[in-house]
Amino acid sequence: MATMQMVAPKATTMATTKMQTLAAPKTQMMRGERHLFSSSDDTVVMKQILSTHAPDGRDIDVRPLLGIVEDVLQRATAPIAVTPQLAHEAMDEKTHQVELVGMLEALAYTIHRIACEISCKCSGGGDAHATTVALFNSLSNYSWDAKVVLALAAFSVSYGEFWLTAQLYTVNPLAKSVALLKQLPDILEHTDALKPRFDALNNLIKAMLDVTKCIIEFKELPTEYISSDTPAISMAMTHIPTAVYWTIRSVVACSSQIISLIGMGHEFVTSTTEAWELSSLAHKVSNIHGHLRKQLSICYQHIDEKIHIEAYQNLIRLFETIHIDNMKILKALISSKDELPLVIVEATTRRKVSIDVLRRKIVILFISDLDVSHEELFILSQIYNESHQGNKMERPYEVVWLPVVDKTTPGTDAKEVNFNRLLSSMPWYSLSHPSLLEPAVTRYIKEVWHFDKKPLLVVLDPQGRVVNPNALHMMWIWGSLAFPFSGSREEALWKEETWRMEFLVDEIDPLILTWVKEGRYICLYGGEDIEWIKKFTTAMRHVIQEVRIPLEMVYVGKSNPRERVKKAISLISNEKLSGFWQDPVMIWFFWVRLESMWYSKMQHGRTIENDPIMQEIMSMLSFDGSDEGWVVISRGSTEILKAHGKKITECLLQFDKWKANVEHDGFIPALTNALVPYQTHEHCTRLILPGNTGRIEENVVCAECKRPMEKYILYRCCTD
Repeated sequence: MATMQMVAPKATTMATTKMQTLAAPKTQMMRGERHLFSSSDDTVVMKQILSTHAPDGRDIDVRPLLGIVEDVLQRATAPIAVTPQLAHEAMDEKTHQVELVGMLEALAYTIHRIACEISCKCSGGGDAHATTVALFNSLSNYSWDAKVVLALAAFSVSYGEFWLTAQLYTVNPLAKSVALLKQLPDILEHTDALKPRFDALNNLIKAMLDVTKCIIEFKELPTEYISSDTPAISMAMTHIPTAVYWTIRSVVACSSQIISLIGMGHEFVTSTTEAWELSSLAHKVSNIHGHLRKQLSICYQHIDEKIHIEAYQNLIRLFETIHIDNMKILKALISSKDELPLVIVEATTRRKVSIDVLRRKIVILFISDLDVSHEELFILSQIYNESHQGNKMERPYEVVWLPVVDKTTPGTDAKEVNFNRLLSSMPWYSLSHPSLLEPAVTRYIKEVWHFDKKPLLVVLDPQGRVVNPNALHMMWIWGSLAFPFSGSREEALWKEETWRMEFLVDEIDPLILTWVKEGRYICLYGGEDIEWIKKFTTAMRHVIQEVRIPLEMVYVGKSNPRERVKKAISLISNEKLSGFWQDPVMIWFFWVRLESMWYSKMQHGRTIENDPIMQEIMSMLSFDGSDEGWVVISRGSTEILKAHGKKITECLLQFDKWKANVEHDGFIPALTNALVPYQTHEHCTRLILPGNTGRIEENVVCAECKRPMEKYILYRCCTD
């Protein structure tokens, strides 16, 4: 309570003594009730209170009335300096509502009657519990929430009048005269001594308002999502009468305190007993509020789960329904909240736009967490930009990023920075913030589209139908050539493919494609054994010098380019052993395309027994899974050879034995025949695939011997 610097005539000794005598019964009564009620007493009291409850069915929206009450109580307990303009604005804001005015007209008499009853009974020094029960009898026809708000409204009238007089005492003659009649000047002179009591009063008023708001929140819970027999709400309902009782009991205590201040003497002013009594009540009411808040939290959780289930089922129904365009689907996924019409960010301008810009377009949903790798984003952006060249209105498809984050963990500045970094580097549309992705949508993405950290590209046609639950593998293999990214398009593209160097390398290295056109021999090799690399490249250079053929060697590393791969590249560069891919993105993309080929084939039911390309893919991935090197040699689009590193090195070192066959058969056929003696039945082939590549078949056949491979779980770190 603000200290009031006012000077007033001191009350006479006779008046002081008289007011002390009048206040004594109330003081004694309050001291006798310090223990409040024990649990057994509570039971008896609540039976008495429940017997007074006879609502007549009137449903009153008490929240607007509580707004007025809260405004009065906050201004009465706030510093005195409230400007007339501010007060006028507050009244305009709250009273210029037709519904509120009508409600106040209907309830004004009741509020006045309750205020008079409180003032009368508290002035006589009666028992606080008896006064509270009398108020419950007067409010018997109202619901629990209406009872407590009406009691608070009645208290706020007298409390507001008390402080209004105090605030205007020095500036308004009428207020000064009223203050003198109530002997307020003596109180205002001792505001420092009264501060503990005013602080306790303020704390109790705050606790009363908190409990009242909780009670109203219970009444406002949506019945379509939570019923009265729900355990959380039924338990809360049993405690609400108790909460209402102690709140109205606190109204009586606060009113008694204000009335006891009128005309009292200095000795009574310095008493700390009343502050202690108010603090005890505040503690009791605060505990009740804490309990109700917990139950309310459980209710909200129950409601959220119901809403979540309803939204999830709605998504399922929407995707099973035929639509004339994609708007219903996109709004359910991206813009479920009508009050947020602009939820996606346009790439070039970074302005928020409506999802209407995606109407009747093929939309690819790029779904990921905030750990998208630089390589993935770089390659996807390249493919997207290449497909969107030319007139913007003729874009074949649009991409929208949906960032999926774990909402059970608190957001951090690092997460926000990471999101903004990714957002600024994406050339397509993006959800403006991860928090806008509803829990039901996240669940659908995880359960139906099987999202688990690894990015997805879910393709929706112009009507919003899912034509591909994950086109990422098609995008890696064929880029924009895969448009419109449907399953039938994927089948058609595979029918056109053969295993050749152009398909294996694609646009990763345009120079290699030039060599293919020129008819050069091309040798790709990989692994991380530096000694083998030196031995192999030396032997290969010797052989090509002997046979005088134009052969280009390129080192392509491993799928997991660790430190040893970097050391190998450094060695190859320093000693000029061969060509190499210096950009790690090229190496990463080469192996990702191979993994994507495997996944794509597996999704279409292909195996090494019924698909020759699948056999070649499996061999390449098996090479990468071993600790040894490997080699692929080709010329043109028809001749292609692959071999284990040690075997081909041994064969090259024995070049003199099959040298004569090169001139007759050609280099690759001669090398193929020369390798036959080195092919043994004893081998150990490992196929290592990332755990998030996709759903892996239970039975995978070895590319070498065609026997089923055993399945193990491997945990491998990306560093040496």
